[in-house]
Amino acid sequence: MLTRRSAVLGAAVMAGISTARAQAAPVLRIGVLNDQTGPYRENGGPGSVVCARQAVKEMAEKLGLKVDVVAANHQNKADIGATIARKWFDEDGVDAIVDIQNSAIALAIADIAREKDKIVMPCAGVSDLTGKRCTPNTVHWCYDTSMLSRVLGDALVKNGGDSWFFITADYAFGHSLEGETAARVQAAGGKVVGNIRMPFPTADFSSALVRAQASGAKIIALANAGSDTINAIKQGAEFGVTRNGARVAALLIQISDVHAIGLQAAQGLALTETFYWDLNDGTRAFSSRVREALSNKAPTAPQAASYAAALHYMKAAAALGAAAAKKSGREVVARMKAMAVEDEAFGKSSIRADGRVLHTAYLFQIKSPAESKHDWDYYRTLATVPGEQAFRPMSEGGCPLVQ
Repeated sequence: MLTRRSAVLGAAVMAGISTARAQAAPVLRIGVLNDQTGPYRENGGPGSVVCARQAVKEMAEKLGLKVDVVAANHQNKADIGATIARKWFDEDGVDAIVDIQNSAIALAIADIAREKDKIVMPCAGVSDLTGKRCTPNTVHWCYDTSMLSRVLGDALVKNGGDSWFFITADYAFGHSLEGETAARVQAAGGKVVGNIRMPFPTADFSSALVRAQASGAKIIALANAGSDTINAIKQGAEFGVTRNGARVAALLIQISDVHAIGLQAAQGLALTETFYWDLNDGTRAFSSRVREALSNKAPTAPQAASYAAALHYMKAAAALGAAAAKKSGREVVARMKAMAVEDEAFGKSSIRADGRVLHTAYLFQIKSPAESKHDWDYYRTLATVPGEQAFRPMSEGGCPLVQ
């Protein structure tokens, strides 16, 4: 006969077993590796850490997972980034690395993650991450140079921008962005009349802007990012590079850059992004939950990607089981690809066999000061492009996983 005492003891034993199991469950660890102090700080930096932790706060306990988030500054140096990644994977129990943004570092860590059977989920420009350098341990979020060139390059040529001069950051991301955009321009009937490679980072763009203006190009294309883009656009406005009908095209610009430039100098610029905080009810809801921790700034696309990547990783890890997820990053990525991808930041997406996350992309134009009605009200939507059209077809990437 079950007595009250035995029932109480039984409940205590079961509670003890549950507690022991919870304590024994492995801790999954997400590392946010990015530029915390340099030219990409405002695009990702501490804000990406905030957004990854927001995902953990919302989802880990619901999924029965224990998840930690750690962060480090790669200082935009590939050797430092690689050293941190190896230590995280070998000694600190990190299972997945997000954000990164620097393309050279993302490529290096993709190789390390494959070697260690861990996961890398970058928001970085170079499209080789899902092309010839793809791995079964990489999931590429947010944007890439192919998408930027296809959506923005095609639109500008279609609207009369048929001669281009490139001002390019002299490293992997800049080279990739210039090369892919130039190819799109030429395929659409336009021509490239010149280019100049600039050290990264650069404060003074005066000589490059003078050369670009003298070329007579209708489009002065900035194949750079972060503070380089900010400096180039501000200086271009000061020098009046658009007086003779030329247009400045920032091939990668984010809302933090627009805020730093100011609408007076940035108004009228066309850009493409896969996330904008004021796009719909979902993006506004996500943004409202992180704005206070971001010092009331609007989240950027890379910061939103850190949230979305962490969220989907946890869902896949829970589906596999924490112990199995801890054992093999490759298996987690396979499960991530098989699962539907949906979150408030990017809406419905999908992950291809090559690791490319297919987000809807948007062609925006930056508002004038008169058009902006409140803080961070910066973008007007010109076009919506489905992910399958926005990103390079998988058959053209050269990814060994799909050949």
